[in-house]
Amino acid sequence: MSKMNESKFLHKLFGTTQGKGVQPKEAFAYSVAGFGQNFICTIIGSYITVFMTDALLFGADGVTVGTLNGAVAVAILMLGARVFDAFNDPIMGSVVDKTRTKWGKCRPYLKCMAIPIGIMTILCFLPIFSAEKIYDGSQTTQAFVTIAIIYVVWSVAYTIADVPYWGLSTCLTNDTETRGNILTVARMFCTVGAGVVTVFIPMITGAVTSQYKYTDSAADLALIAQHKADAIANMVANQGVTAEAAAQTFVGTVKQGMEIANADTLKWVYFISAVVLVVLAMPMFFYGFKNTKERFTSEEEAPSFGHNLKLLFKNKELLLIVLSGILGGARMVYSYTGGLYFAKYVLQNEGLYGIITLLVVPGGLVASVLVPWMSKKFTKKWAYIAVHIFGGVVMAIMYFVGYDAPWKMAICAIGLVLLGIPQGVNNIITYAMIGDTVDYLEWKTGERGEGICFAMQTLINKIGMAVGAFIGVLSMSIAGINARTYEVADPQALWQVLIISGAVSMFACAVPMFFYTITEKRQKEMVDEIAARKLAAEKTK
Repeated sequence: MSKMNESKFLHKLFGTTQGKGVQPKEAFAYSVAGFGQNFICTIIGSYITVFMTDALLFGADGVTVGTLNGAVAVAILMLGARVFDAFNDPIMGSVVDKTRTKWGKCRPYLKCMAIPIGIMTILCFLPIFSAEKIYDGSQTTQAFVTIAIIYVVWSVAYTIADVPYWGLSTCLTNDTETRGNILTVARMFCTVGAGVVTVFIPMITGAVTSQYKYTDSAADLALIAQHKADAIANMVANQGVTAEAAAQTFVGTVKQGMEIANADTLKWVYFISAVVLVVLAMPMFFYGFKNTKERFTSEEEAPSFGHNLKLLFKNKELLLIVLSGILGGARMVYSYTGGLYFAKYVLQNEGLYGIITLLVVPGGLVASVLVPWMSKKFTKKWAYIAVHIFGGVVMAIMYFVGYDAPWKMAICAIGLVLLGIPQGVNNIITYAMIGDTVDYLEWKTGERGEGICFAMQTLINKIGMAVGAFIGVLSMSIAGINARTYEVADPQALWQVLIISGAVSMFACAVPMFFYTITEKRQKEMVDEIAARKLAAEKTK
């Protein structure tokens, strides 16, 4: 492809105009930053809970934190920390709106927060605690409190970069179609970044720890007994027990050793994975900072946090999106921790979690391609409503079909492909709609408030991650999973919790959007009116 043809392709892809406004290089840099950001977001969002339940054995039978079951305590931590962090987003949004630097109001945070976020991500997986000591109770409270504090600090650091990153899209351009195209590509990069982590981490952990897996087959038990033959003979001679009883004693001892070795190895795999992902992601933050430019920011006096909150409640269109996002918090629970537990403990192959997430990708890619067309043909509002109702129907069918036969698994696999459509549409259209509400707010009040508006998007994302982690770990407890022995009391319960919560959430999130009123035509009219006001104001000076 010649440079000229390549340039035309990129301008068409991003909806940009050569030599005017935002350029493809900036849109690409913006997307690359999102790719790296999702390395960080996904290793924490998908695996910090598994690190605690499986590598540190908070999910083992008999482990408690205070009076709480260990898994339940982890679930509450994930929910509480994320909700706390989510409601920090409006504060950070206000800080962004107050920011005035030579680099703009959003870009500086990509530069300043890259290294702190990287350090805190690594600390979240610091392998300093012993699984055995957590299991026997000697380090349980110390480990839980330490990780909880580090996790909360990480979430605050991440917020400081995440809110301005998404707010930057409205500073690059105020053209809703161009912004929509840029966000479409950026979300595709984000999805790929998240996909890399969700596919490869379970494969690595499963392969590395496979040597510590055991079964109760006669061959395995005989092999263990053979290795302990001398010890068994001594036990029979000195303690007067039968050979069978002595063999069972040593089999139990070997199993326990393998369980602890599995957990301790797993914590190191997660730690090394976190280090590698951080090293890869950090340059992408800096690349995004260096190669973007802010064009649409207010130079007026910085508003106070209280003022920004008032602006937020004046933006009724944005509040509808927020309500929809909160109601939809569980729509993707199958792709978070719960999906990994299902693959690991019910299907007995954690590498299948990568397949579960990959099955969603084709639908997501189709949605990414169709979003611009759907937005023009049906408007963002009706595209959003339709795909989520469709997603709810798909999950309802999956629930009634079940998973306990090959043909049922095949139908559920098709269902996961189809679920990629609402997931892909939501990932793109929500950001574009929030961008439109920034224009709506400026049209209504004369103030843009990018920070406070896009803080709501990160709030929605974090509520979703909080709900996903909470339901996932709680379902582990409900299903009676023992993270130490890999035993599952009620596998059907895990399936029911994941699918029912997802289906209800899909239907629920569509309801508020029936009251959303911004159309593509109305957005353009608002932008034109804002431009006319500014021109008139300039003439009167």
